[in-house]
Amino acid sequence: MTLQWAAVATFLYAEIGLILIFCLPFIPPQRWQKIFSFNVWGKIATFWNKAFLTIIILLIVLFLDAVREVRKYSSVHTIEKSSTSRPDAYEHTQMKLFRSQRNLYISGFSLFFWLVLRRLVTLITQLAKELSNKGVLKTQAENTNKAAKKFMEENEKLKRILKSHGKDEECVLEAENKKLVEDQEKLKTELRKTSDALSKAQNDVMEMKMQSERLSKEYDQLLKEHSELQKSHSQPGAAAFLDRLERGNKKRL
Repeated sequence: MTLQWAAVATFLYAEIGLILIFCLPFIPPQRWQKIFSFNVWGKIATFWNKAFLTIIILLIVLFLDAVREVRKYSSVHTIEKSSTSRPDAYEHTQMKLFRSQRNLYISGFSLFFWLVLRRLVTLITQLAKELSNKGVLKTQAENTNKAAKKFMEENEKLKRILKSHGKDEECVLEAENKKLVEDQEKLKTELRKTSDALSKAQNDVMEMKMQSERLSKEYDQLLKEHSELQKSHSQPGAAAFLDRLERGNKKRL
């Protein structure tokens, strides 16, 4: 095996080892994500894509070269030509064909595992992120359920308090209604008394008004008689008129 194919075979064995390590069930994806988040990976991240593409190109070239070698040593014309020239040429041709086929398998599987390794790292990173998001969502859901339960308990407590307060308020309202009805009855009674007193006062006022009118008329009449008396003071019968006036005043009193 030449040096280049020994390097390719070593690369293939390293790929197989890494894939087996990544597939170990007791190492969680979160641990791999922590390993991938080291600072050293951030420094070489700028060269990673270039190195990945370069290795793919080299493996493709080696694979195509192995395919060419296999086609070269597997053709019937080459086998017949070598067998006619030398007796041991057939075994030599078969040995070269075996080596070319071996190189084909090594380069082909190296290329395949290199692509698988890149995809596997990507999937592990995505799975770790999804698991971390799942943990965060699970925590948020638990907190939300706890808050909802707490709110429901507080709501039930408030309903009980409102029911008890509602009963107390009903009792208070009934007592206040009874008191208002009693006050209304008292006010009606006082209103009746006030209206009766008012009507009585109005009647007294009317009587006093009638008396005052009667007294004013009598006073006017007395004034007329007094004036007439003054005019006829010197005439006979004035004494009799004065006597009659005094008797009228006594009657009024």
